[in-house]
Amino acid sequence: MCVHAHPDDESSKGAAMMAKYVAEGHEVLVVSCTGGERGDVLNPRLANDPHIARDLAQVRRDEMAEAQRILGVDHTWLGFVDSGLPEGDPLPALPEGCFALEPLSVTTEALVREIRRQRPHVITTYDENGGYPHPDHIMCHRVTMAAVEAAGDPDAFPHAGAPWQPLKVYYNATFSKARIAAFHEALLALGEESPYEEWLERWDRMDRPVTTRVECGAYFEQRDQALLAHATQVDPDGAWFKVSRETQQRIWPTDDFECALSYVPVTTPDGRTPDGPLGPVETDLFAGLGLVAEADALATAEPGQRTIAWDGRKESTVPWPW
Repeated sequence: MCVHAHPDDESSKGAAMMAKYVAEGHEVLVVSCTGGERGDVLNPRLANDPHIARDLAQVRRDEMAEAQRILGVDHTWLGFVDSGLPEGDPLPALPEGCFALEPLSVTTEALVREIRRQRPHVITTYDENGGYPHPDHIMCHRVTMAAVEAAGDPDAFPHAGAPWQPLKVYYNATFSKARIAAFHEALLALGEESPYEEWLERWDRMDRPVTTRVECGAYFEQRDQALLAHATQVDPDGAWFKVSRETQQRIWPTDDFECALSYVPVTTPDGRTPDGPLGPVETDLFAGLGLVAEADALATAEPGQRTIAWDGRKESTVPWPW
């Protein structure tokens, strides 16, 4: 299960990983917490399209359906309303009724229902700061982690389905300074202009501690097609597509993750503790789970029969409430 804030996030964060696992026979569900109703049109070719201006919400639903088809995943809407990205100094208040202002108990119950319905062994989402400080991304993290904690507890939301404990939780970590720097250097080595120099000069946050790299370069074309399906949100001539797929497959053929929580040991293929970003890492999100029947038994065991084997959770440094 991959929990995201808006439609298009699933195609820019871990999409090749999802396509790989679908191809290998795994069930993959994307959960979109909001409909992206307050998003801007970022594709200059569509900036004045009257159909989009009239009904952006439906356009984004249609875009999501096409991205879902391309990736081969299942998809559900959690049903909350996009909060928008506040801009200005001071920042304006968030709009009433938006996702980021919903009571945590309400949003958590909605996701607990999906977890207990789909019964995922692994969940991916954003880190404690949202990956970047968008209120919906931060709320997505808060909701996901609260739902992971509640889903296996028979006393939490007992009317929302039979308890089911997701066994591993990962934060998306592919968008890193190391990766952007590698792309920048690759473009310069080819004698091409890089759009990333200014990004790197302005980069003001530490890279996340990568624990897991899933090799999925063979699925980069599917990833790109899914991202382009979100036509209102992506400039096909923008920085996302400046590095050829062949170059990306050669220098960074993985989607990267940070393990936040696991009820099974997190180890490299040769049994060592992950030591990213440049050291040995885990190579499969399902590593350590064993046979499906074994993972199911652990996910449905009484809470006291499970112990946390890896805990990488941290406190957010972003003030909340927004």
